[in-house]
Amino acid sequence: MSEIPAITVYGTGVNARTQCAHWHSERDIIAIKFKCCDTYYACIDCHREATDHAPIVWPRAEFGKEAIYCGNCRHTLSINDYLACDNTCPVCQAAFNPGCAKHYPLYFAQ
Repeated sequence: MSEIPAITVYGTGVNARTQCAHWHSERDIIAIKFKCCDTYYACIDCHREATDHAPIVWPRAEFGKEAIYCGNCRHTLSINDYLACDNTCPVCQAAFNPGCAKHYPLYFAQ
């Protein structure tokens, strides 16, 4: 089995598991590709600090696009797969932070 290449995740103090200075619990291990700049950031605060533009939420019509990166196994997930995964990576079974659901409107159209 070949090694999965790591995706570059931007942000403040981002480590290999995509945890950043803002969110760094054991379960804060996803990064999100922002629609506005086609770039992965650890969180919206990292995006705000690093860019000079407002984030754009993913429209429902594009929820099939791979835009979620698991910092544990380095696989990408579609937005649909992420929203349906019950806070567990469907590839490696790592636990994701259930509190992230409070922030979905910042990333995904409701």
